[in-house]
Amino acid sequence: MILYPAIDLKDGQCVRLLRGEMSAATVFNDDPAAQAAAFEDAGCQWIHLVDLNGAFAGQPVNAAAVEAILKRIRVPAQLGGGIRDMATIEGWLSKGLARVILGTVAVENPALVREAARAFPGRVAVGIDARKGFVATKGWAEETTVEATDLAKSFEDAGVAAIIYTDIDRDGAMQGPNIEATEALARAVTIPVIASGGVSRMTDLIQLRDTRVIAGAISGRALYDGAIDLKAALAALAE
Repeated sequence: MILYPAIDLKDGQCVRLLRGEMSAATVFNDDPAAQAAAFEDAGCQWIHLVDLNGAFAGQPVNAAAVEAILKRIRVPAQLGGGIRDMATIEGWLSKGLARVILGTVAVENPALVREAARAFPGRVAVGIDARKGFVATKGWAEETTVEATDLAKSFEDAGVAAIIYTDIDRDGAMQGPNIEATEALARAVTIPVIASGGVSRMTDLIQLRDTRVIAGAISGRALYDGAIDLKAALAALAE
């Protein structure tokens, strides 16, 4: 199972939110590129990036910070937030991003997800952010009546590289991930599922790993706070 350290970008800084609230942001590093390099130096195989401002604006906002990260690291990076048209997808992939994450548009324009996945095999992921099982969009500000599992299943034949599943109520709260819901989603589809939201201690990672069906886990605050020792976690997940 791959551990994806998270760099959430707000106003050019590396922050973490509490349950998706932009007003509840804690700044952890004002040099996101240096943070990404530190994760790479520790042995991380991937970096997970989120343009938080972009998720609300519907277009890239922290482009300068993302580009600085891409120039600094050699490991692949994936990015979500504000990516809602083919031009933006093409632009990011041409700048060296390994994978784009499509969230809001996966609900509002699923045809774009399919088109992008065909055009860029292995480089398009779907971000499914859910509150009590129902998908939320536009930076989690809008709730829908779409069930997370139904949305995931709708992309089974689209060729997407992964699904990033976030339980919003767990995100940044340091209360552990929703392992049951994430495992159920992973068993419901053949697309690799990456867990996000609430991964706060080593036992969370071990439990996710031991499901044997979850492909990866994203962690942010716990790595910055030191609640999870990054090198120990990477060693445990390599077993």
